[in-house]
Amino acid sequence: MKSVWASAVCRMLVVLMVWSPYQIAQAGMIGTDQVVQTPQADRGAVLGFVTRADVAGQLQTFGLDPATAKDRVAAMTDDEIRYLAGRIDAMPAGGVDAGSVLLLIVIIAVIWWAWKR
Repeated sequence: MKSVWASAVCRMLVVLMVWSPYQIAQAGMIGTDQVVQTPQADRGAVLGFVTRADVAGQLQTFGLDPATAKDRVAAMTDDEIRYLAGRIDAMPAGGVDAGSVLLLIVIIAVIWWAWKR
């Protein structure tokens, strides 16, 4: 019985190692314009985010007028704008991290397969 579980775990580990891509680190020179963003570019990114229709709708549900939000963005310091622009860039594009959902489905499928076997 123990060898059955050991072989199932080994098979699962082999499949997961083949399934996950290997990350190859690459180093190279980058230009200054790629590293340094001006505060105006960050401020434009935050203003663009605030003016989106879905964000403006959410702001209105919280009781904040989009024009007031634009005024608040204009009054922010460069550090606050840089922080918000970084947070906006770090958000997932679809709103949900699909990798964790897919991993959960695979783990459930493997457990179900091992249980029914």
